[in-house]
Amino acid sequence: MLSPRPSLAKRAFDIAASAGALLVLSPVLLLAALAIRLESRGPVFYASWRVGAGYRRFRLFKFRTMYPDADQRLKEFAHLNQYAAEAEAPAGCPDCARLAETTGETCSPPLVSDGGEVICEAEHRRRQLAGPAFFKLKDDPRITRVGRFLRNTSIDELPQLVNVLRGDMSLVGNRPLPLYEAEQLTADGAVARWLAPAGLTGLWQVTQRGTGEVTPEERIALDNTYAERHGLGFDLRLIAKTVPALFQSENV
Repeated sequence: MLSPRPSLAKRAFDIAASAGALLVLSPVLLLAALAIRLESRGPVFYASWRVGAGYRRFRLFKFRTMYPDADQRLKEFAHLNQYAAEAEAPAGCPDCARLAETTGETCSPPLVSDGGEVICEAEHRRRQLAGPAFFKLKDDPRITRVGRFLRNTSIDELPQLVNVLRGDMSLVGNRPLPLYEAEQLTADGAVARWLAPAGLTGLWQVTQRGTGEVTPEERIALDNTYAERHGLGFDLRLIAKTVPALFQSENV
């Protein structure tokens, strides 16, 4: 288990900055909460399990920007994932193909896929690893009108200042990932990203926002770069670049 710890200077800055920001931005927070409540039924805030530094899990807070049944409809829109690879017919397990000609059995315990196809355990694992590590929908139909405004202005992220104050994450760091994305980033090429704290903003958000679609490989490379360079001085430079980045269209 990785157990990175932020420097005392970085943690002190996080506490002071997040507490001050919550105080100054309290009118914006109240107006956002009121708009969400007036537009749709359901909670004002959304909390979901995320994975941060050292692969530690925590509950991340955001303003709710989607309809209440958004999580249940995630699989329904999986084919719209911007990070999904080009659809290809499953190749199947070669060992199972050979056995099918003789015994008719599978090479490892058989499983039933979501589509009803019977595949072996090894083939199921191969398909999991071949799937996209990140999930993002363009023009996500689950987002409300108020939610779209909150996302375009990044106001929906402001409740994460509470996470920063609590020590779950930092103002600057790598994006805290949902569990299903984090599970696919434990290979040698991506494990370095977990040595850096999770953050409200970070290197890939600042450098890639508005420049076009970012591939999973590019995002992992940027996360690894931040893990190598992170510190209070580098964080302050990224914070200075965050405000102008907010006015660029979001494509990451």
